[in-house]
Amino acid sequence: MSIELKTQYGNIDISNDVITTIAGGAAVECYGIVGMASKKQLKDGIAEILKKENFTKGVVVRQENDEIHIDMYIIVSYGTKISEIAHNVQTQVKYTLNQTLGLAVETVNIYVQGVRVTNV
Repeated sequence: MSIELKTQYGNIDISNDVITTIAGGAAVECYGIVGMASKKQLKDGIAEILKKENFTKGVVVRQENDEIHIDMYIIVSYGTKISEIAHNVQTQVKYTLNQTLGLAVETVNIYVQGVRVTNV
């Protein structure tokens, strides 16, 4: 599946894999994010941190009536304010997709799949 943009010069098809990779990369750069999690958690509730190559498993791109909606599954670090992290991720993902691909994203939904406690 892909997003189709119509410009004065012709049509542009952008693969969902490209969008998910860029969105995942923008998200993990935000403070307080440990990594991306799979949208399909294991039955025992353990969230797995995804590598850069697998961001497509933790980001869902939907197109409804010429609007783009993104669902992101993240793991945050312990001791951070989850609402602020989620807001920062939403803002960063919208900005990055607009600057790199020219996409106007309607919504970025954040699903926190886990909290990681670091061993000091």
